[in-house]
Amino acid sequence: MKAQIGGARLLHIFSAFWTLALAFLIFGDVFGRILLSRPIPGTKELLQNSVVTITFLQIPLAIYSGSMLRTTILSDAVPPVLRRLLRTFGSILGLLLFLALIWGTVPSFWDAYRVGEYEGEGSLRVPTWPVRGAIGVMSAFGAFAYAYMIWLDWTGQLLNENEAPGALARLED
Repeated sequence: MKAQIGGARLLHIFSAFWTLALAFLIFGDVFGRILLSRPIPGTKELLQNSVVTITFLQIPLAIYSGSMLRTTILSDAVPPVLRRLLRTFGSILGLLLFLALIWGTVPSFWDAYRVGEYEGEGSLRVPTWPVRGAIGVMSAFGAFAYAYMIWLDWTGQLLNENEAPGALARLED
């Protein structure tokens, strides 16, 4: 089970370096635009496709570390059994969301790949299929992560019932 958490961390590190590269790209574009009157062609297309992909690359680690957006107003007011049921319900909703994303993304991925769909005009045309593929693959990882967290919760492997990092600590021992 360490493999999926290690994989999620590698994806997170990769997305962090990708974000850093985008920061340099933006700096270069602004620098070129202001001082040289020559912006970097295709910066807009690269950025808009990269932001979506980077976001989806970070989903598995966010799930495993308990960093997905949630509120504890209701769960703090109920007994532990109901807390577990609420966590499970939230995880099932997350699982269903990512399954729906897979269902909606895979056909458009194949269509974009088959017809060679591109975004942007002129100097740089960015293919759309890698972004759609990343959404589909990372949605599958997200669905798996939610299913795995449900399993950890119901088998008593979460060290701290309020936060998922306890699960990570036990798995890494």
